[in-house]
Amino acid sequence: MKPNEVRSIKREVERELWARAAGRCQFNGCNKPLYKSPITQERVNISEKAHIYSFSKDGPRGWGRFAKNKKSINDIENLILMCHDCHRTIDQDINGEKYSAKLLQQWKKEHERRVRIVTGISSNMKSHVIFYGANIGDEKSPIQKNDAFEAMFPIKFPQDEHPIELSMKCEHDDSNPDYWTTETNNLKNLFKLQLIPRIQDNDPAHFSIFALAPQPLLIQLGALFTDKIDVETYQLHREPKTWKWQNYPDEFKFIIHKPQNFNNPPVLIVSLSDFVDYKRIYSVLGGNVSIWELTTKEPHNDCIKSQAQLSMFRTEMRKLIIDIKQQHGNTTPLTIFPVMPISCAIELGRVRMPKADMSWVIYDQNHKEGKFIKALTISGDRNE
Repeated sequence: MKPNEVRSIKREVERELWARAAGRCQFNGCNKPLYKSPITQERVNISEKAHIYSFSKDGPRGWGRFAKNKKSINDIENLILMCHDCHRTIDQDINGEKYSAKLLQQWKKEHERRVRIVTGISSNMKSHVIFYGANIGDEKSPIQKNDAFEAMFPIKFPQDEHPIELSMKCEHDDSNPDYWTTETNNLKNLFKLQLIPRIQDNDPAHFSIFALAPQPLLIQLGALFTDKIDVETYQLHREPKTWKWQNYPDEFKFIIHKPQNFNNPPVLIVSLSDFVDYKRIYSVLGGNVSIWELTTKEPHNDCIKSQAQLSMFRTEMRKLIIDIKQQHGNTTPLTIFPVMPISCAIELGRVRMPKADMSWVIYDQNHKEGKFIKALTISGDRNE
């Protein structure tokens, strides 16, 4: 073939390439829009049509399987849409060892699959994405947008490319009593300003929550939402590290331990992430308490893997709270010691019935103090 014939790509092939890529760079991890300037944001075509197998015999990745059929080298399956920088990156790998044809084909296939998923979802599958991250001890709590969005697909997709942030950077750490007051007030104010109008608009009527924060604040967040609002709470898994829901673990079930008598003030321990020695509770509250506990056979940090487990948790917790009220009355405060995954903390707050349930006094394990400390109280519709 003549060189100019090899380089010539039909217009219909070019249009299809753009459509499959949704006008974005298909280099894995780039995804840059190719229809506008990244500097001025002006509309301009900055795309380049890169060959997976080179149009030149001696080029990167060579002719490969097209050696005997060079007329097909400009077919759609051998082209990948890229920005200038990414195109240069793959072509500087002269021998095609790092950026092999097989790898580029895989990237192209995965990118086009994501485009099909996103564009194929019904418009009623939109969801407001909520990020809530507060300081946990001395650690920061970053939540990566792309990881969160990936966890939602293909069931839901974001209403907007920018999540709704409910986070703040408090000057205090969680060992300071002012921390809980400051963070709680900030959370309630941001909820009122950013979420109440969206809840009232009801478009869309769904919210997806990704959170990394101390458990008392997560419970408060759930209590603000209540179970009347359509919410999907996500869990950050350690193995594999992802927000995407996993399969239901074999032989999993919740276990409830009831106190021997109901004459003392009620205490609820939710020990799903780790075992809680009752002596730790007595050291804070004294021995005259009636301890209820929801746990599992083997508590650990990664115990909640599936949506079905979270649904079961809501059901069991609602029944347990009703049982506690029947035994102790709904005017007696319930002291809660949460040692559980993120998603369960939020869902615990959501199952609360603000006008029917007793006040909740929530404690938090403080590593500097080496014990549980009182964090916040949820009473009716108010936080004290």
